[in-house]
Amino acid sequence: MNKLPLIIKREYLAKVRNKSFVIMTFLSPILMVAMVVLVAYLAKVNDNESRVIGILNESNFFSNDFVPSATTAFVDFRDVTLQEAKDSVASLGFDGLLYIPKDSTVRAVTKRSFFYTKDAPPTQVVERLENTFQERLRQEGLHQLGISAADFAKMDTHFQMNTETFSGETNLKGINEIKAFIGGGFGYLIMMFIIIYGGFVMRSVIEEKTSRIIEVIISSVKPFQLMLGKIIGTSLAGLTQFAIWIVSASILLLISFAVFDIDPSAMNAGASIAPNMGPSLPTVDQTMQLYAQELFKIPWAMLITFFLIYFILGYLIYSSIYAAIGAAVDNETDTQQFIFPIILPLMLAIYVGFFSVFSNPHGPIAVGFSLFPLTSPIVMLMRLPGGIGEGGVPVWELVTSIVLLIVTFIGIVWLAAKIYRVGILMYGKKPTYKELFKWLKY
Repeated sequence: MNKLPLIIKREYLAKVRNKSFVIMTFLSPILMVAMVVLVAYLAKVNDNESRVIGILNESNFFSNDFVPSATTAFVDFRDVTLQEAKDSVASLGFDGLLYIPKDSTVRAVTKRSFFYTKDAPPTQVVERLENTFQERLRQEGLHQLGISAADFAKMDTHFQMNTETFSGETNLKGINEIKAFIGGGFGYLIMMFIIIYGGFVMRSVIEEKTSRIIEVIISSVKPFQLMLGKIIGTSLAGLTQFAIWIVSASILLLISFAVFDIDPSAMNAGASIAPNMGPSLPTVDQTMQLYAQELFKIPWAMLITFFLIYFILGYLIYSSIYAAIGAAVDNETDTQQFIFPIILPLMLAIYVGFFSVFSNPHGPIAVGFSLFPLTSPIVMLMRLPGGIGEGGVPVWELVTSIVLLIVTFIGIVWLAAKIYRVGILMYGKKPTYKELFKWLKY
């Protein structure tokens, strides 16, 4: 194995010196940050957009029901006909005209009311108008039943179940889903890394095979050493690229948010609490603080450590398969029949993992997929933000998962080396699954 470091160095330098590698290493963070900043800026512009709605109210109701807000203004039209109001709204460029006709009851008025617009109105605008009408109809119904609005307000309280752990800590709604998303993000990184850089290993083998360079290399290096060197060298190049992406993207994001005056926490600005929740319920700020405290309690050091472990083992398993496929074919087109069976477990881990971990992180489906070696690097990371031990992933499941990954890696590398040894010198023939199985016996 004394030649393995030389092979790793050769593969690493060949990747990092490649022009396309260098360009994408520095261009990708710029494109990603530009996309994030564009979306955030457009959301900011969209939230700040103000709407003006004209109101022609001919009835004796709804005099003070339509209250202006930061994003919506109402303009009253008086002593004009409906057609004149429509023409005025169109010429002034308002977003619409709410017409409330004259009638004897609130219910009759609401049935005959119309909202006129030039094009199909935004859903949120229509919903706001509908809620205003609905609230007035509710008050009218209560009045007919002899119940005042003040009396109903006392009864119309929002109930929220108080939940705590046995140790007295407050449970927050949705915190398990948030933790699963965090773990799923790590798992998604592993999947993308495997697909991108596993493909690099496969294409590298195909290029050397088709150029016949492999015949010269294989005369002085064992096929197993060459395969392992390609896998490790490419993975190191990928880690280098990922590290540059993370550092540069973080710096660019901070600079972009400062330049364009974008507040990353603005997404929570729309959060609201119902007005009749009662004094005992926490405010929005208190709730956000509780969620922040829960996120800080996540064992980030442990999560990152096991992310690296599962990342390395998962990548080594899949890249070995990619290397074997590259050795078995003569061009990248012939790899299509073999690629889908490789990607399928990764896709299954993402989708099934989200559904199972969200609903029951300790259920049989979540446990089974977090133990199965081809899906455990993704599903187990979705469960780990909950911790290890009591209330989290049992220690025996974590140890079993890692042991199975190691055993599977050794087995797959051994099988991949057999295919690699035979296929690396095979030319001009498209292999079948039956032939690959025969190569395993050589």
